[in-house]
Amino acid sequence: MKATRRHFLQAGMAIAATPALGDVGQAADALTLWYRQPAAQWTEALPLGNGRLGAMVFGGPVEDRIQINEATLWGGGVHDYVNPQAHERLARLRALIFAGRVAEAETLSGEMMGLPALLMPYQPFCDLRLTMEGVAAATNYRRSLSLDEAVAAVTFDSNGTQFRREVIVSHPDQVLAVRLTADRGGKQNVSIGLDSPQPNAVAEALGSNGLRLTGQIQPRDNPAGSWSGSWKQAGLRYAAAVQVSADGGSVTLENGAIKVRDADAVVILFSGATSFRSYKDIGGDALRLALASLNRAAEKSYEVLRARHIADHQEIFRRVDLNLGPGTGASYPTDVRIAAAKTSDDPALAALYFQFGRYLLIASSRPGGQPANLQGIWNERLLPPWGSKWTTNINLQMNYWLAESGGLWETLQPLWDLVSDLRETGAETARVHYGARGWVLHHNTDLWRATTPVDGAWGHWPMGAVWLGNQMWDHYRFSLDERFLRDRAYPAMRGAVEFVLDTLVEAPAGTPFAGKLVTNPSFSPENSYFLNGQKASLTYAASMDLELIGELLDSFVQASRKLESDAQLRDAALTAKNRLPPLQIGSRGQLQEWIEDYPEVEPEHRHVSHLWALYPGHGISPERTPGLAAAARRTLELRGDGGTGWAKAWKIALWARLLDGDHAHLMLRGQLADSTLPNMFDTHPPFQIDGNFGAAAAIAEMLLQSDDDVVSLLPALPSAWPQGRVRGLRARGGLKVDMEWAHGKLVHAALSSDVARKVIVRNRGRSAELSLSTGKILRLDANLSPAA
Repeated sequence: MKATRRHFLQAGMAIAATPALGDVGQAADALTLWYRQPAAQWTEALPLGNGRLGAMVFGGPVEDRIQINEATLWGGGVHDYVNPQAHERLARLRALIFAGRVAEAETLSGEMMGLPALLMPYQPFCDLRLTMEGVAAATNYRRSLSLDEAVAAVTFDSNGTQFRREVIVSHPDQVLAVRLTADRGGKQNVSIGLDSPQPNAVAEALGSNGLRLTGQIQPRDNPAGSWSGSWKQAGLRYAAAVQVSADGGSVTLENGAIKVRDADAVVILFSGATSFRSYKDIGGDALRLALASLNRAAEKSYEVLRARHIADHQEIFRRVDLNLGPGTGASYPTDVRIAAAKTSDDPALAALYFQFGRYLLIASSRPGGQPANLQGIWNERLLPPWGSKWTTNINLQMNYWLAESGGLWETLQPLWDLVSDLRETGAETARVHYGARGWVLHHNTDLWRATTPVDGAWGHWPMGAVWLGNQMWDHYRFSLDERFLRDRAYPAMRGAVEFVLDTLVEAPAGTPFAGKLVTNPSFSPENSYFLNGQKASLTYAASMDLELIGELLDSFVQASRKLESDAQLRDAALTAKNRLPPLQIGSRGQLQEWIEDYPEVEPEHRHVSHLWALYPGHGISPERTPGLAAAARRTLELRGDGGTGWAKAWKIALWARLLDGDHAHLMLRGQLADSTLPNMFDTHPPFQIDGNFGAAAAIAEMLLQSDDDVVSLLPALPSAWPQGRVRGLRARGGLKVDMEWAHGKLVHAALSSDVARKVIVRNRGRSAELSLSTGKILRLDANLSPAA
């Protein structure tokens, strides 16, 4: 691609026309992260992504690093994790648990793990490095990320010249692009290199103005404490390709780097790929794929690439707009605002956090790619925390709560594709480990679609498929997409129901609910309890199991009736639902986490798994089940407001469902002040992206709640947000909702529906039943009456 003199002049004029910081419009600032210094470490860099390629931009004025990931670059290789010896031990395991001999059961469970018992880690890909030559100390430095445009930029002055560098990762063109410009000609002198933390990666020349990097994942022995498995065979092949073009000056290859001298402007294109075709096939040609994307992109000018990228991003991102009230926070750097959250309230920062969550989900999960993992798509470590896998006992599911209310339904496609794969591998695990129909998923999976118990005794949590089945039904409730229900959701739900029906067992005589149907083995993620003075993890009929199963059976009955399918299985589901034990309230007024009122090893444990029925489930609510809702509130009080970043995010949503907006806001303040890194990433610690997604979803839950027939406007509005507006939030039933409020009260609202229907709208004790026409907007006044 040739950067012409015309392109350079346009870029220069754009820089000249850019207003000074103090003059930047409020709307632009409200959607911008910005800083006065480059990133000193990875958790200060700014994230970009297109669902397949992820980049972290450091923004150094002299030496810049752009750390890059590719979503399918993982350790290990094609592998079947099932353990043929597991099923023959299942009856013994159940008997030990029912007898209260849990320590023996946990020892036995070690012989029933997947082979191996640790899954494979997500891997870093490579680093694009820029070294500016002849640039002295930088002044007027500014580093920024526009959430509205998905553009990272760096501007600074040096030796009388204003330099600008911007980076995009394009989804339509599948490349990363960097453009270097200045307000004076001939000032671009830069060295461009490519390297990788992967052992044996080879970087070499690609033509006269490019580089390529190739390699293959090598065998590795990982320490047991890394929560990542080891592998003996070479795995995925990978390749990256870079092409550099300049307006004026010269481009040469010297000592393994591209040298640009005396250019007016420079454009760098990067493409990367792996040999991954599917979890069963890694025979692709990585270099051919990388070069194909690079060559297609090189046929376009940078301006065209940029415009296509922004249009693609904004079509999704701009569906929702949120303003939580006026504030001056945008005039301060983002890291300063985050630090100040410990002592002051910044409603605009909360709105920025919400939109940052939506931005991250667009960047890390797009159709045709992999789902967002524990770190989204961004990782610089060969041994990332917890392998940066898909943890399915909440973390994967939490990543996608925001997709529903936040209007990001395209981002769900990789999750549904993952479920399709897991139904295949999970069916084999169900058959081999349990002798059961359907499919099962335990608490982790990886690129190779593991579904077996992993990690330790706690890995015998077999509810992942049940949870995902519920999540698919909830997407149907939001979208009313009958094709999705028929082709995607229903088969997954049906298989999860078959597994449940085949593995529920009668509680024996002598147990509290003898004759009832219970799960065994069971586990309440990731907590433990005291049994006869000894720490224990495995149990039977943990409360979360009962909540997940009860809701799935109800949902399956509704789905099967709607599709007029599986009447016999539907009857079996109804019968099983009626034989489940009820949820229990313990001696402290709390919702019991286990079938018996065991003392907790960690009373303030980060997981609140037994509150699933309050959120994201629907089995507990202050209106329909006030006793259980009160017990859930007591549970939250006993657990406290601390915890990891993602745990706080969950608690924000739980308090919102309890209609306590001020406590939800208190938790959000804690999230921003104590669990948010300088680049606004959530920290567990360390960095873990589910907290970003979960807290953003919780903000939406404070403003709008829904079921199939009722929409509640501002149900948990905190006093700290007395005025604001929101446009484009989604509600169940195919609804889109806009609202404005002042002095803590609704001013007006607007609803539109994808289908003609009736809906009950509620706000502050008022209620109105309304009729909606397909695609037409119904405007309401503060009294919920139709307005002009």
